[in-house]
Amino acid sequence: MDIQFVGAAQTVTGSMHVVRTEHATVLLDCGLFQGRRRESFEYNRRLRVPAREVSAVVLSHAHIDHSGALPMLAKNGFDGLVYATPATRDLAALMLRDAAAIQQADARYLNKQSVREGREDELVEPIYGEEDVLDAISRFVSVPYHRSIPIADGVRLTFFDAGHVLGSAITVLDLEERGKKRRLVFTGDLGRAGRPILRDPEVPEGADVLITESTYGDRLHDGVDKMEDDLARVVTRTVARGGKVLIPSFALERAQEVIFALKKLRKAGQIPRVPVYVDSPLTVRITDVFKLHPECYDAEARALLRGTDTPFDFEDLEYIEDKERSKQLGGEGSAIIISASGMCEAGRILHHLKNGVEDPRNTVLIVGYQAQHTLGRRLVERRARVRIFGVERERRADVVVLNGFSAHADQRDLVAYADACRARGPAGTIALVHGEPQPQRVLADKMRERGHGSIVIPAPNDKLEIA
Repeated sequence: MDIQFVGAAQTVTGSMHVVRTEHATVLLDCGLFQGRRRESFEYNRRLRVPAREVSAVVLSHAHIDHSGALPMLAKNGFDGLVYATPATRDLAALMLRDAAAIQQADARYLNKQSVREGREDELVEPIYGEEDVLDAISRFVSVPYHRSIPIADGVRLTFFDAGHVLGSAITVLDLEERGKKRRLVFTGDLGRAGRPILRDPEVPEGADVLITESTYGDRLHDGVDKMEDDLARVVTRTVARGGKVLIPSFALERAQEVIFALKKLRKAGQIPRVPVYVDSPLTVRITDVFKLHPECYDAEARALLRGTDTPFDFEDLEYIEDKERSKQLGGEGSAIIISASGMCEAGRILHHLKNGVEDPRNTVLIVGYQAQHTLGRRLVERRARVRIFGVERERRADVVVLNGFSAHADQRDLVAYADACRARGPAGTIALVHGEPQPQRVLADKMRERGHGSIVIPAPNDKLEIA
């Protein structure tokens, strides 16, 4: 038995890990690499796993860096099933279709650029299309939390709640080969205890090998209470000077958390009443899926549902799908605009930034991780000039980063989770994935201080034998 770390190895994107036994090949996640448009397109054109050899796919959650290559897998001959929680299945059906539209748009953009630069021989086709997405979706099998099922010869699957996004799962694989039994635990993206809407991450028993994300392995997040206080201060300060709060947000989970926090602040009278716009068709549809899955909520969110309230609606909140209505939001007056994409690389947020980044009254509020080489990262670095739609613009708007909204475990959470797994253990081997090298090294040192001995930081395509 062994694990090959194909993607999200010493990087935070493109999650893809292959578990091989004598009789089965199971793929943990099947994500797209996300970054610079041309670099990402070139990287994602080649599937890095043998599709026809894969017995089954286990999907931790619906984020595109974990699910977005599933249509490529289907296109390349995968003929098995994809196992996910019910909420992940519903969300992936939306997000993969959106990803196909992005592939088409990226291909058009790159081809236009190639023609303009006289490189007609470099024209590209979209990585996949709608039919490939439908093929992938048709292979999904919904598996509730805590239900153990066989998925391949000698492989049983059980999902536990990861607390990261709606439907996110910690994957437990019970492997048997020649009478030897081992339990592999893969966190996917691990959530944080005490966050709003979702339940806390669960700890399964008996892990022999723990594969854990390490995105924030060198950092600590602010608490939820401070996060809400900081949000209130940003909104109040911006509105007082007549500006808009522009919030680039991931359509899945982050947007819903921001809406939930604004609802609480409005109800408590901690922020002024201004229009709040959720300007993202995908976010609107994903929020509808949230309403269908209260089984994933924590006690506070469920309590709202038992009354006449809802976590995702309040007065002056408007969900926008229509493009013409979106264009009207650039007018005068204070407002809060939540729009995708979360790293400012595509979507309607680019139009709002184009209209608002040069106005010193405005605030760009960053509420999620910003990968290297993205517009979001350049805003976080508070560069004086940023390029939007190919045009250099003065960045006069204030930029505020609220890491407290992060759906990823921080260093304290990650170490505590490894400790908890060992306590229910033995968790003798820990592999750190989904992180950049510096945070991974810091996290590994912290874990060793806690007595965790066998810690590996695999490079792309490295293999780890399951002893």
